[in-house]
Amino acid sequence: MKRQILTLILLGTAIGALAQPPAGRGGRGGPPPPPPLFFKETWKEAPGNVPVTQDFVVNPDLQLNIYGAGKEDFGVTSEGNVPHIWTGLCASSCALTLSHKGSFVDLTGKAKIRWYTKTSGFHEVRPVLKLADGTWLIGDYVDANVFDYHESEFYLSEVRWLKLDMPKVQTKGTLLDKVDLSKVDAIGFADLTPGSGHGTGGYSDVAWIEVYGKPVKRDNAN
Repeated sequence: MKRQILTLILLGTAIGALAQPPAGRGGRGGPPPPPPLFFKETWKEAPGNVPVTQDFVVNPDLQLNIYGAGKEDFGVTSEGNVPHIWTGLCASSCALTLSHKGSFVDLTGKAKIRWYTKTSGFHEVRPVLKLADGTWLIGDYVDANVFDYHESEFYLSEVRWLKLDMPKVQTKGTLLDKVDLSKVDAIGFADLTPGSGHGTGGYSDVAWIEVYGKPVKRDNAN
């Protein structure tokens, strides 16, 4: 009798274990799934080095905006067989952003940016965000790869942020203790150092960019 009871207990335990969903796939206590790819931009091939416009945006869901001293600050070029944005003609600090036409994006949790960048001189590529309420932020994360293009990624939740005075592209205040990234309107990058013109010197190159986060429908989206 005792043996039968023990067998039933062991059988019940085994059935219960089999009924548990595998960890990390929606089971209780498992980690939440990573956020999906919200958008990717790779830029169109350019004939030489020309001012960047909306026409060079590959993804039809994205709206381009540029900020700086003039409309021709940012160039787009395919030099080195890598279509990319070039900041060599930025007369002052400059920024470029992309907005999804149908959605804001939730960049909390494990939301991240991946991009392919290269720099010259002491230039640095920094993330820039525009929140849905109009607040502009620039991050303390930088990429400055002078040897060649380098693929990198970072979590937005690990970045410290300053407010950004736009359209001047000037930092203001001190590092913020807390920011709410649950509804972000635009994502991009800034180069806070003026470019040195054509040739070697100082500039940033930003090729493809990927943003991972949860879409949040815009109120005016169709």
